[in-house]
Amino acid sequence: MKLTITDKKTGGDLLLISGEKDFDRLFYSRDKEKKYFTIAWNKGPLQVVNIDGIAYDFMPDTILPLMFNQSFNFERPDDIIAWQFNREFYCIVDHDAEVSCAGFLFGMGDILFISLDGPYQNKLKLLLEIFTQELNTPDHIQNDMLVMLLKRLIIIVTQLARSKYAPDEKLQDQRLDIFRKFNLLVEMKFHEEHSVNYYAGMLNKSPKTLSNIFSLYNDKTPLQVIQLRILLEAKRLLHYTPKSVKQVTYELGFDDPAYFCNFFKRHTAMSPNEFRNNKVVPAA
Repeated sequence: MKLTITDKKTGGDLLLISGEKDFDRLFYSRDKEKKYFTIAWNKGPLQVVNIDGIAYDFMPDTILPLMFNQSFNFERPDDIIAWQFNREFYCIVDHDAEVSCAGFLFGMGDILFISLDGPYQNKLKLLLEIFTQELNTPDHIQNDMLVMLLKRLIIIVTQLARSKYAPDEKLQDQRLDIFRKFNLLVEMKFHEEHSVNYYAGMLNKSPKTLSNIFSLYNDKTPLQVIQLRILLEAKRLLHYTPKSVKQVTYELGFDDPAYFCNFFKRHTAMSPNEFRNNKVVPAA
């Protein structure tokens, strides 16, 4: 089953996918233009999900939020229920305060697996039924109803994720908010901005403050997060596209191909061309 709606005013899409045997996404091939955020729910037994070339165990009754630029495929896609939407249908950043920091799901910089206990399973089952009804009932309020339901889904999953990954919410909320906003800013700007100072300025914090905050939530420094994001994009472009090293250099905000090659080799122990020729699958 694949139910869809497109907002005629914005061109935004919402999809509900269930029991589809070919549900996957190869971002740098057929789905380059479909920048969908995905909330996937494994309704079957343990299976493997491959995200950007890395295999993860996807446990039963677990939710997995996926960013719009991640490539993925599931071992048993017909056991997956997924909601997909793009920025034009529902902008997470614009509604951030309204849905209690929804960016938590997509701005933590790591893969989040959120297990559902009995009550949360029941909540999502009920929500799924209502989503299905609304997607099958086209009328003048259908779009508004679906936005409201999507917002409710994000709130439910965010509440559960925060309880798991940030149990001391009242004490950590402000610092956690800065942490995830940094990750979201990097996701938006890494093609152009490579310095910690830039992101610190955008957040009105000093680089030292950012480093202290990162030590609470991550084993990486802010600079390492920026560099790893650039490297992942470089690997994806080299693996999935025919773009030359020079084209990749400029697309990632470097002025000099030689400098980019040195940067890439310093972090991967191989040159961009060696990486491409070895057909290495990108890894985070």
